[in-house]
Amino acid sequence: MNKAQDGYCFSFPAVRGLQAGKPFYIATCPLSTIPKIFVFDEDEVPPELRAQRTLNKSRIPEMVKYLVENPNDYVFSALTVSVASSVSFIENSEINTPNLGTLKIPMDAQILINDGQHRRAAIEAALKENPDLAHDNIPVLFFVDEGLKRSQQMFADLNKYAVKPSPSLGALYDHRDISSELARYLADTIEPFKGFTEMEKSSISSKSGKLFTLSSIKQANKALLGKGTKDGFTEDEKKLASDYWQAVFESTPEWQMILKKELSPSAFRQEYINAHGVGLHALGTLGCALITAQPNDWHETIKKLKNVDWKKSNPLWANRSMQHGKLSKASTNIILTTNALKHALALPLTPDERALENQYITSREATHG
Repeated sequence: MNKAQDGYCFSFPAVRGLQAGKPFYIATCPLSTIPKIFVFDEDEVPPELRAQRTLNKSRIPEMVKYLVENPNDYVFSALTVSVASSVSFIENSEINTPNLGTLKIPMDAQILINDGQHRRAAIEAALKENPDLAHDNIPVLFFVDEGLKRSQQMFADLNKYAVKPSPSLGALYDHRDISSELARYLADTIEPFKGFTEMEKSSISSKSGKLFTLSSIKQANKALLGKGTKDGFTEDEKKLASDYWQAVFESTPEWQMILKKELSPSAFRQEYINAHGVGLHALGTLGCALITAQPNDWHETIKKLKNVDWKKSNPLWANRSMQHGKLSKASTNIILTTNALKHALALPLTPDERALENQYITSREATHG
């Protein structure tokens, strides 16, 4: 799309369509023109007089980084805007194709962004870091505005049915995230994950034949390797993760019973802590401490896991892995669960872990009088 001034109008090559009896227009716009044409101004305007939510500026840097770091491999969805003015559409008579032509919008028309104000802000910032992006295009969907009430309703309608993908589905499809790649690799190759990983959902139904979610494996690996969200993994670390989870499997009778069909996945999840994310995350954290302390002997020490009673009915897990009879993945519960595993393997607690353990013991003693 070219930005052109023609009779005090912006001219956009566009396609016209019809929705709910009203025309709309689809055009492509160079990124360089986005900040100039589509102005987002929220200066002290109360929500009831706006057609959009306020700009969440904390979201912008991550979007800018995505654009700048992936100039040849990024995807930005269309902006949806409404034009608070009458527009004209001139069909292209030369090609004799209906609904294909030029959309003309008065230059003084107010154009409100109904969906995409964060993309607009990210584009503006990214262009300052990488001017070469200016020649790329983004699709723009134009509606002719019928006033503020209609714009607000459009915003509500556009966002009403938008559902953020589950963390597991995000990990399945995200090929830029190294931690997601590692989780997918383990889910395909390592027992007990192979064949027992829920790849799309981040919760498992009671009748499912799966044991773990892809997102819980991803989080457990981060804990195991002591990595942050954006850190990558070396091939050695990838092999270490494979070796560790295989060793844990060999030291976990319940996991082996699953593969031998002596225990069903649903019964396992119903009765055992180590069939859930809190147990898996704690095992990852345990592994990080164990391998750091015993880089050459951890294979032997991990065998002590065979002596751990993972049943939910074990009083050890009350208020440690569970709160009010339900499993909890809160960071405090993960640490307390890890503490119990460290005790089973005769590993020392860190000062922070010891402090939390003391609070737990004091609270338990107070409760039991």
